[in-house]
Amino acid sequence: MRLKGKIAIVTGGTSGIGRRIVERFVEEGAVVFFSGRRERLGTEVAQATGATFIEADVAREADAARTVATAAKAHGRVDILVNNAGGPAVGGRLESLPLETFDMAIAVHVRGALAHLKHVSALMRAQCQGSIVNIGSVAGHRAGYSSSLSYGVAKAALIHLSRCAAMELGEDGVRVNSISPGGIATGIFGKAMGLAPDAAEASKEKVKVALAKLQALPRAGLPDDIADAAVYLASDESSFVNGADLLIDGGLIGGRRFSEVAAGGQAMRALFD
Repeated sequence: MRLKGKIAIVTGGTSGIGRRIVERFVEEGAVVFFSGRRERLGTEVAQATGATFIEADVAREADAARTVATAAKAHGRVDILVNNAGGPAVGGRLESLPLETFDMAIAVHVRGALAHLKHVSALMRAQCQGSIVNIGSVAGHRAGYSSSLSYGVAKAALIHLSRCAAMELGEDGVRVNSISPGGIATGIFGKAMGLAPDAAEASKEKVKVALAKLQALPRAGLPDDIADAAVYLASDESSFVNGADLLIDGGLIGGRRFSEVAAGGQAMRALFD
């Protein structure tokens, strides 16, 4: 019950990492409001968890304002905001990049998060407390960790937005941090390959096998790994953590695996044998 009695908003809570954050927050005692565009899935999650679903598109500021207002009207305050909503963006070479897909990636991952920050900030300032968690990505730290330039740039902007907001809101007792997942087995990979949402969600087991080979820890990342980090940042246990980005990636961007280095060394020695 680490979040007992706290009022939380989670965007993009209908599937994947967002759904698991909703579930974990409820398990930890929070009263949870979550948003998403898919009414059927939202209703399903709400029935399974007892959380309140708000049908909304994070790319629209009016929807962000309505989401925050719904939670605030019901309970008079908002203690936690998790900006999780996101999705794959079109990849490819620069010369063939449709700029409208870049605009959409920015609208969802950056502008959407900023809109929710904007509308929750006055409430949290007045309370002199609150925790905001933005879900970034390893692709926002280093190039080459997404096939989409738009996605990588948007996540990098979101991570820096978190730092900038932390420096402003921290003076009023409101903390802002981010989490950068590595390869997490969700339906986002299937969606990026063009699968329908239901088929993408069903592909997670296949994705686990591929992701297990990417980093030093020999398993895929799971939504639980990110949800547990979100619980920590949302809770009072992290009361002195502000402007931080937690890399939850099994060591993916930490460097090359020892086995790869050893294999490279053997290949180099073979050149001189």
